[in-house]
Amino acid sequence: MGKIFAIGDIHGCLGMLTSLFNKLPIDQKDDLIVFLGDYIDRGTDSKGVIDFILRLREAGFRMVCLAGNHEVMFKNYLSHKNEALFLLNGGCETLAGYPGTGWADKRKSIPAAHREFINSLVYYHETEDYIFVHAGLRDGIPLARQSEDDLVWIRTEFYLSQYDFGKDVIFGHTPFDQPFVRFRRIGIDTGAVYGNKLTCLVLPEMVYYQV
Repeated sequence: MGKIFAIGDIHGCLGMLTSLFNKLPIDQKDDLIVFLGDYIDRGTDSKGVIDFILRLREAGFRMVCLAGNHEVMFKNYLSHKNEALFLLNGGCETLAGYPGTGWADKRKSIPAAHREFINSLVYYHETEDYIFVHAGLRDGIPLARQSEDDLVWIRTEFYLSQYDFGKDVIFGHTPFDQPFVRFRRIGIDTGAVYGNKLTCLVLPEMVYYQV
């Protein structure tokens, strides 16, 4: 088994993602990259972030890409559901990266590969030692029975709880100034889009890379 490189919320910060990735000592054959979701919205190049991840996949990197709440909102928007919610939460910045002169034109211009990427995202990833999830878990509920809403939206009920899920839970979604490490929970959304840092956690060494 190789190492696991878990990367926190990117939010359209392509320059930071590129700089961070160039620092990571990834063995393309053995190591696994786990993206914790929220690739898009609020930042300046959400389209570029998706393109970057798709290029990694095409190059043969082993990856797991989780869904974040912003990808769920984007997926709903593409299906003409809760459109205002997406646009008010950074969706306008995301759509600005696609061709078209209005929201309807831009929606039509989303490439098939980007739609397929959004639809392919999974809600959690579990290994022998870790659970990876975008937002967190609800106490006392088996992993397979957790609701999709909690997996991408939950906050304090998860990270302030002392409930033991039997494994360390690696999560994003809630921005902290520094990685949050408490109660077998490790939060690595360090607010890249808010002028702070983009974080990668390398497991099992518990080494952090940041830009």
